[in-house]
Formats: sequence, structure tokens, C-alpha cells
Amino acid sequence: MVGEIIVKEAMKTNLAIVTPDLSVLEAAKLMKKRKIGNVIVVEKKQPIGILTESDILKKVVAEGNNARDILVKDVMSTPLIVINPYVSLEEAMNTMLKCNIRRLPVCEKGELIGIITQKDISRLSPVLHEISREWYDIRVRDESHYKNRFFLESAKIVESFHPI
Repeated sequence: MVGEIIVKEAMKTNLAIVTPDLSVLEAAKLMKKRKIGNVIVVEKKQPIGILTESDILKKVVAEGNNARDILVKDVMSTPLIVINPYVSLEEAMNTMLKCNIRRLPVCEKGELIGIITQKDISRLSPVLHEISREWYDIRVRDESHYKNRFFLESAKIVESFHPI
């Protein structure tokens, strides 16, 4: 559609990247320093997961664990759900809603190039923001849509994915 904003035009490209063997404390310090709510977890140059504030809160803090003793790989969200940079913001928001997530790493030709969040979309498209608010209470994930958004490498799922 003419005039429609695509993900590539709205995404952030200055990503915070960590390795899976980093402590959650160190990842959280990076998030605080960068004033962001997530880091992308990369192993052998391939994105394998995402660690969010919610992961830290629910899987570390609420469990009474010490962030210094927990590794990112043990609490990150995986498999990583990604989106193509050339789709519309509406499609990105739809994917977020159907998969019950707020952040989408952006991959082009198998390479991580950015991230787009609900907040980014809300700033650019108030109409999509209203749609997301209507869907907010609907927590049922569309499994077929979810499974089609896993990060793929050469048409196969990266073997290091371990669903939580």
C-alpha cells in the first residue's frame, strides 16, 4: 500500500547484544546503561533468544534467585520470533499480538539488523496503538502464526533453541 510505513523505516538498529553465558546481572546492567528493556542473545553470530525485563522479573527476582548466579541462557525467551524488515507496521503489530510479545527482532537474509517494539509502533501509528489496546486482554497465542516466526537459518530452525 502506498504511503504505508514498513518495519525497516521504524526499527532501531543500535542493538544490545549479549552472549548466553553472561550473568543476568551483567545483562541487566547493560540494559540499565543503555536505557532499554531487552538484550538480544547471540551465539556464533546467530541470534538465539531475547532477554527482557519481564524475564528477569519473573524468572529471577520473583523466584528469589541472585542475578549474579544465573546465566542469560537459563532465563532468556526462546525460540526467537523475528520479522522481515519489509512488512508493514500493521503486520508487525499483528505478529506481536498473535504471539503475545512486545518486541520483534528484525532479520533480513538470515541476519539480525534491528528491533521494533510496540512502543515504536505506537509512536508512529496511533491507530495501531488503539488496536493493540483492544487486544491487550486477549492472551491466547495463535500457535500457527507463532511457529512461522521462529528464527530460521538456511530453512531449518537453529538447533540451539530450547523452548521454555
